[in-house]
Amino acid sequence: MNPAGWPHELLDVFERSLTVEFATLTRAGAPVTVPTTPYVGADGSTLDVSTGLTYPGKAERARRDPRVALLFADPIGKDLTALPVVVVQGLATVRDSDLQGNTDRYVRLNSTKLPEATKGQPKAALRRMVWYYARIWVEITPLHIRWWPDRDLSEPAQEWNAPEGTAAPLSDPAPPGARPGAWIAPPPSWRTVAEDALARLPLCDLTVVGANGFPLCLPAAGAELVDDGLRLRLGAGAPALAAGPACLTMHAHPELFTGQENRTLVGSVSPENGHAHFRVERALGDWSLAGNKLQVAVGFLSKGRVLRRRLRAEATRRAQPVPRVRFPSE
Repeated sequence: MNPAGWPHELLDVFERSLTVEFATLTRAGAPVTVPTTPYVGADGSTLDVSTGLTYPGKAERARRDPRVALLFADPIGKDLTALPVVVVQGLATVRDSDLQGNTDRYVRLNSTKLPEATKGQPKAALRRMVWYYARIWVEITPLHIRWWPDRDLSEPAQEWNAPEGTAAPLSDPAPPGARPGAWIAPPPSWRTVAEDALARLPLCDLTVVGANGFPLCLPAAGAELVDDGLRLRLGAGAPALAAGPACLTMHAHPELFTGQENRTLVGSVSPENGHAHFRVERALGDWSLAGNKLQVAVGFLSKGRVLRRRLRAEATRRAQPVPRVRFPSE
């Protein structure tokens, strides 16, 4: 099923990728990028991601400014190393008017795509994690797609554009009141974060604002720490970058997805002698769950203590009851 006419060679990427970089724009027009799990929409015309109801920031950014981007460039996973690297720019539609339906969908799809993440955990324990399973969905209608054979971007990209006039449905209305603030304190030193990430996390991706005003997320072929940030090497086939606000994400996860590590830096970028000079302003708080299954479980519990307090308030803002975790067999 391919009603939107996406390039046939990219369908496996969209179906099988375990993670994708999802980029949104702040009120000031700066990109913020986080790794998440992608899914092909139910009717095959959108690429969908989700975020927790208790941490709705990226969904709210997408609702305010629907110009978003996705980068499929993570080769970690069974038989994924030969798949191309794909950048999608599109329009976001935020769905949070049916929280129970959203939660049911996430439970169903997540258990199929990432079975190792919850393997062996009793259903009673998973039901108590409703603060995590309660979801907002973001459906992305692709407008522009670029792709390369691999993360090196050593040759010019192939391109696909949606038919003229392609539009996305409107998002559900924004809930009243102020959305919750940050729940993870940012680290005090961006340099410490960068040094650790460069030493341990293999994937490094840069997001800028493209010439068309959409976020543009690209894999970096190399990164070197300098006084005020990082010097990044992009492949010869990468599109030319203009100076402006930027975001850098460094991340990793095991082949059998049981957890993940993410580090995010924000600042500005400028082209410089064949490289991209990324000047760091600060590091953002990260949602990482690293280590063995016991360590990941402990990490979930500690985060749950903070996030479950926000669950009822966010459901109330949307005039809906707190959803329940229901499994497909129930």
